[in-house]
Amino acid sequence: MSIPSPADASGPPPISHYENFPVASVLCPPRLRPPIAAIYHFARTADDIADEGDASARQRLDDLAAMHADLLAVAAGQPHSGRWPQVFGPLAEMIRAFELPVPLLADLLDAFAQDVVKTRDQAGYADRAELLDYCRRSANPVGRLLLHLYGVRDEAALRMSDDICTALQLINFWQDLSRDIPRGRHYLPAQDCAAQGVTFDDLKALHQTANATSLIASQARLARELMEKSAPLVHRISGRAGWELRLVVQGGLRILDKIETLNFATLQTRPRLGPRDVVLMAWRSLWM
Repeated sequence: MSIPSPADASGPPPISHYENFPVASVLCPPRLRPPIAAIYHFARTADDIADEGDASARQRLDDLAAMHADLLAVAAGQPHSGRWPQVFGPLAEMIRAFELPVPLLADLLDAFAQDVVKTRDQAGYADRAELLDYCRRSANPVGRLLLHLYGVRDEAALRMSDDICTALQLINFWQDLSRDIPRGRHYLPAQDCAAQGVTFDDLKALHQTANATSLIASQARLARELMEKSAPLVHRISGRAGWELRLVVQGGLRILDKIETLNFATLQTRPRLGPRDVVLMAWRSLWM
């Protein structure tokens, strides 16, 4: 699982390893760098628990549950367990200082745990509704936390943020099919696969059949529709943060361009952005 946004979209992040979280970039208002970094380290640690090393699924789930208990403790002003002091010390301070919505942080943990279970069971998503519900917890909290820090609270803006974050998560999925499927991560909805005549065995073997190409194209179209529909949110965010969001949106759209240029053959190839793409994204950002 990765919290969406665009490592590949906006160039190398200031903090390495968790490339899909826009951490303390040069465009981020300086006063917001501490809370964003605290959220990042919380998410990074949880993601490592879910993904890295050779721990069993049971151990991963137990550790994520322990993180959830620590989150609730610090949110209530109580001491944490001490297992992750570098995470919960700063996070406790930022929760108090910025009144961070704790349920959004808990949603991220829930999504990480779901990934562990799905991977353990070699299970995918039955339909698009189930996948979008996963995005609601794995991706949308990031945008809502950032909007909270930027002081943007109205429902229309939150809905646009949700669509952008969901689009970014979906783009990440369709970009990374050649990596995720061998790791047991299956995000293409079973209902859509069946409708396109794509079998689980085809996907597991990374066979880029004509039907698979059509399936990926349909998923990419949904992501583009969500992104383009909600891109006007960039005009609601002022200053540096608004410009960072422009680059995030353009990064996602540029990855979709790359996927289309590959004729949606991402079972075989992972598209990446290079320096020329970043220049193009910056230019397009000026005209949004």
